[in-house]
Amino acid sequence: MSALNLDDFSDLIERPDSGVRRDAEERRERLAVPAGALGRLDELGEWLAVAQAAVPVRPVARPRVVLFAGDHGVAGLGVSAREAGSAHALVRAVLEGASPVSVLARRLDVPVRVVDAGLDCDPELLPEDVVRHRVRRGSGRIDIENALTTEEAEQAVRLGMKIADEEADSGTDLVVLGDLSVGGTTAAATLIAALCGTDASVVTGRGGAPIDDLAWMRKCGAVRDALRRARPVLGDLLELLAAVGGADLAAITGFLLQSSVRRMPVILDGVVSSACALVAQRAAFRSPDAWLAGQLSGEPAQAKALDRMALNPLLDHGVTVGEGTGALLALPLVQAAAALAAELPERTEEKTV
Repeated sequence: MSALNLDDFSDLIERPDSGVRRDAEERRERLAVPAGALGRLDELGEWLAVAQAAVPVRPVARPRVVLFAGDHGVAGLGVSAREAGSAHALVRAVLEGASPVSVLARRLDVPVRVVDAGLDCDPELLPEDVVRHRVRRGSGRIDIENALTTEEAEQAVRLGMKIADEEADSGTDLVVLGDLSVGGTTAAATLIAALCGTDASVVTGRGGAPIDDLAWMRKCGAVRDALRRARPVLGDLLELLAAVGGADLAAITGFLLQSSVRRMPVILDGVVSSACALVAQRAAFRSPDAWLAGQLSGEPAQAKALDRMALNPLLDHGVTVGEGTGALLALPLVQAAAALAAELPERTEEKTV
């Protein structure tokens, strides 16, 4: 029996201070620019104030992109446009600066951290600081077997918690969260369908690298079979992650929960981070207060998860590439909102004679 119970996070995550939200709203009413004139930037400023527990808000000065990487055995069924076991190539592209998220991160001057939670490759192919955290080599084929053992699921969740603590302790004040996976959207769709009580066809999308109709049907079948295995363990979130998640998804879940404990704001990217957020929300209902949905990726499962968590995505640009790219595009808006909330002058009251 595991010593880790995700439900314990409910007691660890503090309730947002209602006084901070009230102070932020009152400050906004006093600004020279009329309330509502800045659209969602006003809303983002209040979200940051609550997440930081600070009025006026502090600048987002040390953001970081954190990407968890892993391969999923279910990709061997042909449910992805990418070859099974090839997620290490995605990691290599990020490290070499040849991926969309790398280009944007350079432009925005944001460092990128990649964590290998469960890649299916020889460790020698990647730098030591990437592979040293690996929980296992690849995850099991979730349509017929567990993705992880219970012990591996706990190890992966604790890995995510450890990375969150490292980031918070190093001064990171906001994380852009993403994944580098092959087969990850299939596992994510299964988790969301299980937690929302929906059928496979409702949540199965085309993935970051779009698949054809035949591959979509194979993916739908894999999600359907994995759902049968997920439903009996819905009452134990760690067992659920072990059954149909994966090392990267379990690590992201742990990261999100611990980030909420540490009051470190997180921008979610696509369906994988949204699935993990839904698991984390089921464990601790207050955890989403520290999260922002950066974008709508077009995956039906993501839309369902965000709706369940009452998170309204900031952008809808049709970006499906994953890797945290869409979430990183939202970062300048968040930084702009912080600057406006902190630096706009308050109205000067005219004196009557």
